[in-house]
Amino acid sequence: MSDDAVTLTPQPADEAMPEVFGSLASGVAVTFTTRLVILCCVIGSSVIVAHWLGPEGTGALAVLNVTLALALQLGSAGIPSATTYFVAKERRLAAAIWLNSLLFSLGGGALIALAVIAVADIRPALFNGVPAGLITIVAVSIPFQLVTLVGLNLLLAVDRIRLMNVLDALSSFLVMLNAVGILVLWRRDLTTLVWFNQVAAVVVSFCVIGFLARLTRREGGKVFDLALLKRMLRYGLKFYICIFAGFIIFRLDLLIVNRFRGAQDAGVYAIASQFSFLLIMLPGVIASLLFPRVAARRDEAAGYAIEVTRHTSFVMMIVCLGAALASFALPLVYGRRFADATIQFLILLPGVFFISLESVLVQYFTGTGLPAIIPWFWVITVAFNLGLNLVFVPTFGARAAAISSTASYALIFILVAVYFGRQTGHNPLVVCAPRSVELRRLIRKIGAEVR
Repeated sequence: MSDDAVTLTPQPADEAMPEVFGSLASGVAVTFTTRLVILCCVIGSSVIVAHWLGPEGTGALAVLNVTLALALQLGSAGIPSATTYFVAKERRLAAAIWLNSLLFSLGGGALIALAVIAVADIRPALFNGVPAGLITIVAVSIPFQLVTLVGLNLLLAVDRIRLMNVLDALSSFLVMLNAVGILVLWRRDLTTLVWFNQVAAVVVSFCVIGFLARLTRREGGKVFDLALLKRMLRYGLKFYICIFAGFIIFRLDLLIVNRFRGAQDAGVYAIASQFSFLLIMLPGVIASLLFPRVAARRDEAAGYAIEVTRHTSFVMMIVCLGAALASFALPLVYGRRFADATIQFLILLPGVFFISLESVLVQYFTGTGLPAIIPWFWVITVAFNLGLNLVFVPTFGARAAAISSTASYALIFILVAVYFGRQTGHNPLVVCAPRSVELRRLIRKIGAEVR
């Protein structure tokens, strides 16, 4: 992936923030390496949970994690993405944007936490056997996790990629330590594990606050700016629709499987969908690093976005083929009760490829103001996805959920690619066809970064 920005040397946290971006390829390499560390932690903790708590415990923990992620998306109002967008455009406002985002995260997060607790108490059937007490424990950490999310997005916007990755990896590392210590060594139950995981989330949030306090202390504008917050909310709400709709497509199917087929089927599907999300990790890294670059530098943004998308296409073809072969080892790793996870994962693979390309290509729009039609594409896809899941999952189970996901991933890719072609004049089919000259340039670029 080409990037003509100047490569920067790391600066101490109390120095002024740099005004240009470092190499995209270098940032992707560092971030993806961190994601591999996170991957090891996620797989390790999931294997431990699967063996010590079984499909029922795995399913219950998956439901708790999905509930937490859903609450974070509800409470964010797109502020994390708005933070990245506005700081990338105007870094001199970083301190004011951080203060606005911090106050909003604490206040909005507290309200969402109370709402989650109320829903768990009033409608416990929505969680199909997961105790309301566990939901309450998870809800306590929502404001802190929202602060962490906003802070990581600000670090992304100012190109502090290494610090962002260290703090991001810390969360998964602590969860892995909890799984080993609580389940393997201490021989405790799911409730204790959930408590310790939320404590870990609070610790990480205070680390983020501390680092950002140092990073922004020399910047001006350290006051609450209501006008700036309104600008952030206007952009963030459009982004919020896209993110929340995407979350529904990615995550709500697990809750639907749990509701209609029970925790055991949900536990198996959680493993299949978890590994599909891990494959989306690399294009997600590329997309996240591309976003602030497009926002900060709009010249030739369309050509740049489509070149990066073609590179992603080539890489994901190889990744998906390798993952298809590796999926037959899932029953060996997790046990025979998880045998159907292989079939479900193979059904998800074509959709993984399409959503990977979409996540990168759409950064052209998110970095150039986000036209209103993009959120509508996601609304259409959500309706399509929910309809398929509600009609077919009660009868056909988790395999139907996997088919619905793949069809939905393909639909959103088609909508975005066609609109991109109409707006920029590029043939949308070229995003699936990397050029040989670009591949040679990409290989040379990666070789130079490795050296």
